[in-house]
Amino acid sequence: MDQVDRKIIAELRNNGRATYAELGRTVGLSASSVHERVGKLEAAGVITGYHAVVDPRTVGLGVTALVGIQPTDTASDDEVAVSLGELAEVESCYAVAGDEAFVVKVRVETVDELESTLGRLRRIHGVARTHTTVVLSTRFEGRPNNTGLELPEGAAKSG
Repeated sequence: MDQVDRKIIAELRNNGRATYAELGRTVGLSASSVHERVGKLEAAGVITGYHAVVDPRTVGLGVTALVGIQPTDTASDDEVAVSLGELAEVESCYAVAGDEAFVVKVRVETVDELESTLGRLRRIHGVARTHTTVVLSTRFEGRPNNTGLELPEGAAKSG
């Protein structure tokens, strides 16, 4: 991956709907060259997909919580993770260091639904206890972090 690929990735992270022509103008290549590079980045697993960013509140998901999952002593992290993935309310799951093995982001319509979801989380085999933090407001979320994608002027290029 060279500096041009890094610029393409940075642009796509900021605007996943950018056309190949728009990307080409930004990075100084033809649309067909950008198309070829994006195809190679997809094939290599660097670009893993495209999605729409939706305001959860507008689709009825007004309650967000971060839930720490502390496993039992005999729990299999892989099995717990699979079970967490089966809950539609669990939007994201992070394996973390510390007392908790996982932190999950849960989105639901109401506090009553959150209570129900927490009950289902606690009944998962291998879950000893949970620690819940309810999100009051979101200052920012899901923003692209382009750190490391663009090399400083004069930096050595690899690839």
